[in-house]
Amino acid sequence: MSEQSHDFAGRPDAFERLWTPHRMVYIGGENKPDDDSVASCPFCSIPGRTDEDGLIVARGETGYVVLNLYPYNPGHLLVCPYRHVSSYTDLSKDERDEFGELTAHSIRALQLASRPAGLNTGTNQGAVAGAGIAAHLHQHVIPRWMGDSNFFPIIAETKALPQVLGETWKLLSDAWERTC
Repeated sequence: MSEQSHDFAGRPDAFERLWTPHRMVYIGGENKPDDDSVASCPFCSIPGRTDEDGLIVARGETGYVVLNLYPYNPGHLLVCPYRHVSSYTDLSKDERDEFGELTAHSIRALQLASRPAGLNTGTNQGAVAGAGIAAHLHQHVIPRWMGDSNFFPIIAETKALPQVLGETWKLLSDAWERTC
């Protein structure tokens, strides 16, 4: 290959590059809802898809579990009520009970499927609290391993993920069934 064919990438240097162009959709806000309505809410439209297409790991009576499209780590799950509510306090008793059960089952499935050293769980209620989609309550269940944090998120706003979402979905869907 001629040296000229490399010009598009700039001058060679000592840096390795991890190209993550799919992150630009998230960074640019292209998938952000236009407003807080049910019609614009991705968490309201996901249940209308097939499990595989929607990356739905499990469905309950009042809520469901889905892979995060922009995960912090492989296996990053979201527990969502079907109903379009923004606050935990807006859930009915039945919804709160199942929200907790789906969270517990998510933890068991993650432990079986990928044996994390620990987990983070939590909700970000309101944009100021970090909710990317504040209009629809969702709880994060994030598997963690020793050494899973590195300089990428701090320096480059990039996370290296060793597994594609389809593989993660299959692994967790299978583990979900085995933990019933």
